[in-house]
Amino acid sequence: MSRATAGLPAAARAFLALPHTAALTTLRPDGTPHATPVRFTFDASAGLVRVTTRAGARKARNVAAGGAAARVALCQADGFRWLTLEGRAAVTDDPARLAEAVRRYTDRYRTASPAPPDLVVVEMAVDRVQSLNL
Repeated sequence: MSRATAGLPAAARAFLALPHTAALTTLRPDGTPHATPVRFTFDASAGLVRVTTRAGARKARNVAAGGAAARVALCQADGFRWLTLEGRAAVTDDPARLAEAVRRYTDRYRTASPAPPDLVVVEMAVDRVQSLNL
């Protein structure tokens, strides 16, 4: 568990378990932000956010272009409650990591994850948490 997520209050964990979408913000190679709605999973014990997507999607390309320094932010909001998770991210097509991401997605959203032929997972190691009204 990351230090950032170790002290996450029960209300925040419950909020992150709701089947909402969130906005994922990545940085384009020119440094401008790219925000897109995503479905995601949060693994509190590992301090890890997972987003499945296509390898050719802008968000995946942005993370890959950022290399080891790539940072992303994911914000889930519901009315006046919101929670933002930030951290370093990487893109992988490792079969075991993809299977875990798809399993968690299916558990959270009660539907199968889309399965394009170029499926990858963006994994973010959370190192900062911000929230309001949680």
